[in-house]
Amino acid sequence: MSVTRRSLAALALAALVSTPTLAQDKPIKVGVTAGPHAEIFEVVKKVAEKDGLKIQIVEFSDYIQPNAALNAGDLDANSYQHLPYLEAQVKDRGYKITHIGYTVNFPMGVYSKKVKDLAALPNGARVGIPNDPTNGGRGLLVLESAGLIKLKKDVGLKATPLDVVDNPKKVRIVELDAAQLPRALDELDAAAINTNYAIPAGLSPTKDAIATEGAKAPYVNIIAVRTQDKDRPDLLKLVKAYQSAEVKAFVEQKFQKAIVTSW
Repeated sequence: MSVTRRSLAALALAALVSTPTLAQDKPIKVGVTAGPHAEIFEVVKKVAEKDGLKIQIVEFSDYIQPNAALNAGDLDANSYQHLPYLEAQVKDRGYKITHIGYTVNFPMGVYSKKVKDLAALPNGARVGIPNDPTNGGRGLLVLESAGLIKLKKDVGLKATPLDVVDNPKKVRIVELDAAQLPRALDELDAAAINTNYAIPAGLSPTKDAIATEGAKAPYVNIIAVRTQDKDRPDLLKLVKAYQSAEVKAFVEQKFQKAIVTSW
């Protein structure tokens, strides 16, 4: 082989060898919703950097877009949803997404600016719940556990307002985007609000909620990835960084039991 051909072969080999290194230099793009999920991931990012992992946090203002972006390949992972929500999205939209690790639990609460107890709601009160299928059902279950309504037997998380079989106060269920519910409290009599939206709105789940989700309703949040990427070493390292002592300590100190770790 001539010197020139040997040089070209060496350059080609070097290019092949260096390609994986270049790929690892790209940050992992992780989608989160604004508020607690984003705050927690800032800590995860710092922990991951100690392990040589770069993370780019991408914030979203709703529950729909993070899964759409992940499925389209615009994200490497997302961290904002519980497993029943992901399962519903996969079923309804055909996403090839799976979960690779558990994160935190945000017990849902019911809030009101007009009454201090659900029993004090007037007849015909307007009560808001999230308008997505799983969180809407979750909100209805909280209202049922508080004695405000009764649902069809065994309907579970799939409950909709059509499944209400007993409504003594004839409350009107108002379905709104989950992110809009805190801002709608001035117009509503009460609302079941996800904790990751309640906290940024200045609502304390431990002080302001007039009803809360029971301990037997652990809708644990997850880290989701495309199914084809579930064994990627860098994404498994991401889970390890999340499930670290540093992140656990931050959640416990920052959120004071309003959010609990699930590992």
